[in-house]
Amino acid sequence: MKILIKYESSWRNSFLDGSNNKPLPKNGRKFIGSMTNLRKAENFIQREVTLDTIMGILNRLIGDQRKLYQARNEKNYFFKEIESLIKYKDSPSHTNSEMTYIRNITGSTDQNSYTGMIKIHDEMFSSDYSPELWGVLALDFDELCQFIIEDIDVKKVIEMNPLSIISRLEELNKEKPVSNNGQAKKAMDELHKFLPDITYLNKKEEIVPISLYCSGLYLQLERLTKNFDMSSAKTKSGAISGISKRGFTKKDFMNRFTSGEKKKIWGNPYIRKERIKGVGEVTSLLTKASGTLEVDIPVERTKGKEIKSMIECAGVSSFYLGKKGLAYVLKIRV
Repeated sequence: MKILIKYESSWRNSFLDGSNNKPLPKNGRKFIGSMTNLRKAENFIQREVTLDTIMGILNRLIGDQRKLYQARNEKNYFFKEIESLIKYKDSPSHTNSEMTYIRNITGSTDQNSYTGMIKIHDEMFSSDYSPELWGVLALDFDELCQFIIEDIDVKKVIEMNPLSIISRLEELNKEKPVSNNGQAKKAMDELHKFLPDITYLNKKEEIVPISLYCSGLYLQLERLTKNFDMSSAKTKSGAISGISKRGFTKKDFMNRFTSGEKKKIWGNPYIRKERIKGVGEVTSLLTKASGTLEVDIPVERTKGKEIKSMIECAGVSSFYLGKKGLAYVLKIRV
């Protein structure tokens, strides 16, 4: 028998990790369609019609609404003897890429935003040690290297409030990598004595300035401990809130100095941008396909009539083909 299925706007991407062929984890499958997750190539998942897709449709058409893996595990699974014989042909007549806004019900937080009023009179900015600690960020790169290598006092000053500090960090984050030689290499080697597990090089073996600045803050934190009580500058774990030894996260830094909670994100555009050597920046969006799907079930006429009767009795008018979209049975021929 042959079943001809028509479908419109079938989504050909997946936003969850894991597999439909396994029981759901305790907390459900993880949403990987956020802007942060989509920076990783493995999280931009493209889907095609597979035998699992076909079997899911057939089970749905005969009225079985269980997950496919659940149906397959039953001794009386209807398609047990014929599943391996089923053939199919997917013929998309039209595919297009669309900018689609994906809802994220987990409510993750925006890395670059915050809420509430800003508390500028924090001990981190009003203590005796504050000018020398945050002054590290006022240094230019050559001065930073000299400070790290020679353990000199920091005389430069910076406006000490959360907005000024995070603004300076964002500015430093845009600085281009520098060659791994000269004073920069000496500074990196000196930091390795203090923080041996930290990596300061990118894939091109260049030094990333923001990493040296952030580690420089921790180095200064340690040096100032000799003359000041630095407990107010540290979290319980001994870190600087929102600043790691290689970089910073705006939402975590500002969380200490704002009256509100971290800003939640309930969705985002489904888009991945990557830079490919020799090509330039490539943008990938959600793919939607429309077309027909032909399913060939090589069974005897009697069995074919039984399947057709079950489909008609179940009365499934429309269903999803893959993720979203609209699909329906156009014709059944026995």
